[in-house]
Amino acid sequence: MSAFTVIDPSTGTPIRDVPRAGMEDVDAAVARAVVAQRTWAALAPVARADALRSFARRVEAAVEELAQLEVRNSGHPISAARWEAGHVAQVLNYYSADPERLSGRQIPVAGGLDVTFHEAYGVIGVIVPWNFPMTIAAWAFAPALAAGNAVVLKPAELTPLTAIRLGELARESGLPDGLFQVVTGSGSVVGQRLVEHPDVRKIVFTGSTEVGVDVAAGCARALKPVTLELGGKSANIVFEDADLEKAAAAVPGSVFDNAGQDCCARSRLLVQRSVYDRFLELLEPAVQKWRVGHPGDEATDMGPLISAGHRDTVASFLDGANVAFRGSAPSGDGFWFAPAVVIAQPGDRVAREEIFGPVVSVLPFEDEADGIRLANDTVYGLAGSVWTENLGRAVRVTRGVDAGVLSVNSHSSVRYATPFGGMKASGLGRELGPDAAEHFTQTKNVFFATD
Repeated sequence: MSAFTVIDPSTGTPIRDVPRAGMEDVDAAVARAVVAQRTWAALAPVARADALRSFARRVEAAVEELAQLEVRNSGHPISAARWEAGHVAQVLNYYSADPERLSGRQIPVAGGLDVTFHEAYGVIGVIVPWNFPMTIAAWAFAPALAAGNAVVLKPAELTPLTAIRLGELARESGLPDGLFQVVTGSGSVVGQRLVEHPDVRKIVFTGSTEVGVDVAAGCARALKPVTLELGGKSANIVFEDADLEKAAAAVPGSVFDNAGQDCCARSRLLVQRSVYDRFLELLEPAVQKWRVGHPGDEATDMGPLISAGHRDTVASFLDGANVAFRGSAPSGDGFWFAPAVVIAQPGDRVAREEIFGPVVSVLPFEDEADGIRLANDTVYGLAGSVWTENLGRAVRVTRGVDAGVLSVNSHSSVRYATPFGGMKASGLGRELGPDAAEHFTQTKNVFFATD
């Protein structure tokens, strides 16, 4: 089997080589998963719940190890990486209750008894991106396993190391061999084969909208369901009655977190015209305080971009743009990029396309209706924030904005106990929340005649 080299984005130096799987390796993994899933689904619910809790404990014990690995592989600041590793354990613990609470219904009918069952699909193919390798993987594999499925996970080529370690922890925790496997390789080979393989009964894909369309088309040809979490160009809407100081202080975290490599990034900052100038005055010092530095430093807010090629792509959005001000970034080795605030018009490329980097476009709006119109002037509909002290306005605007995940006076997007997913070109289906395990099952209806 050939291999590819994983790079540390903070230094540009190699970390280690990872196997590049071929189609035959995917087929072998799926064959093992089919066997493991039958054993897993036949276990008593309490036994599956205990096994998932054991997996969660292994992850909890390895939080620091996983975090340090993510710092090197993904360039995430150590504080963020610790949260991400801990989040994986929390997600596993949350869904470990589902084997014992995932129940069907009894439906009143004439002439007999009618009941429904939640039946596992079988083998689930999970394809995850490079921006949040651990957390996004856990959002799929934890509820999928809880529902009685096996999982074959394909991590991104740029950031496979924590996924590989999670697969090892799963085996060390006592999960059946083959139940949760990590197969490394290219999307065009490993990902494509998972989509096409007849024994992979559902796909969960997180990535760009362009690739998501191809994945959906492949799933349609194979008549298999798919969950898609795709791109975003989320709006951060600041009204004149908002706490402007609090809102301005929150902007860097809303768009520069993970170096802007976040589909939920509030990369369009919409500010009511009556407070537009004042808000920019407050925003500049907040951006200057945002510390870009080595991800291993406890004080770092933002690390490097993931690759030299991606840094070039992000930089291209500033060509000809009206840059109001920028933060600072280290020089030298590593894929560094200083955060940028751009004064934009609605039709500008920087205000319409997903940049996936630490760049925010600022646009003024007139009133409530104009703010909603501008927020919805995008093909995407993933996340967003509304800043206002008026409760009625908060309700009207959040109901009017076409996005799946919204926050009021906050830029928080993710809680494992609440649904996550987008509208329009931002995806199909929902992850997380109390119903996630059901999304990895099919409903079987059985009628018992009593005549």
